[in-house]
Formats: sequence, structure tokens, C-alpha cells
Amino acid sequence: MINRTTLTGRLTKDAEIRYSQSGTAVANFTLAVDRAFTNQQGEREADFINCVIWRKSAENFANFTHKGALVGIDGRIQTRNYENQQGQRVYVTEVVVENFALLESRKDNQPTNNNDQATNNFAKTDQIDITDDDLPF
Repeated sequence: MINRTTLTGRLTKDAEIRYSQSGTAVANFTLAVDRAFTNQQGEREADFINCVIWRKSAENFANFTHKGALVGIDGRIQTRNYENQQGQRVYVTEVVVENFALLESRKDNQPTNNNDQATNNFAKTDQIDITDDDLPF
């Protein structure tokens, strides 16, 4: 049987990390994943996917990501159910994350002002004239 999921999206809020009674780290987060098509109004909708990550990976994920961060995850879909305090059966579907990748640096996801150093350096860059004779192919 195959149960693999690979997603790319943005965190809707910071990951919530907690520890089990035995000291195992677990973090929960929601990933907003854009759909490949637009709706009738021409707007792109997103799916909000609940995810869980365990152990050292959970600690690393919580430490190096934040709301709005672009991440890629790889894992498997898991379903489970439990009875809540009101005696109702609650069903949960989530992605159990096995690997993740940070797809932008923290700096890339921070708000910038008009005096951003990278923008200023780019504006001062001289243009380079390259002709076909300069290319090695």
C-alpha cells in the first residue's frame, strides 16, 4: 500500500509545540496550500491541511519556522478518532510529517521597508554587456 503526501504551502500560524508525559516533542500546525485553479470570481482558493510532527524534527520545525513561512513537507495521511468530554466521537485526518524543508530564508519572509539594503544594492548594480562571442557554447 502507498500512503505518501508531499505539500508546499505557508504556515497559518506558528507551530504549537508540546511534550508528552515521557518527554517526546510533538508540534501541530496548519499549512495553507493553494489550489491549482481559480474559482468563478478568478480568485485562487486554498486548502488548510492539519499536520503533526514528532521528536527532534518537531523542535527544529517550531524553532525555525513562523507564521507565513513557506515550507515543503513530506509524510503520510493518518486518520484517528477519539471521544471528547461531551461523549461525542471526533474524527481527525492529518498529515504525519516525516521530512520538511524551509523554502525561503527567514529574511525573505520578513516585512521590508523602502530602505532595504538588498534593494539599494541592486539599484546601484552596473549592467553587464554580454555578446554571443562571450558565451562558451
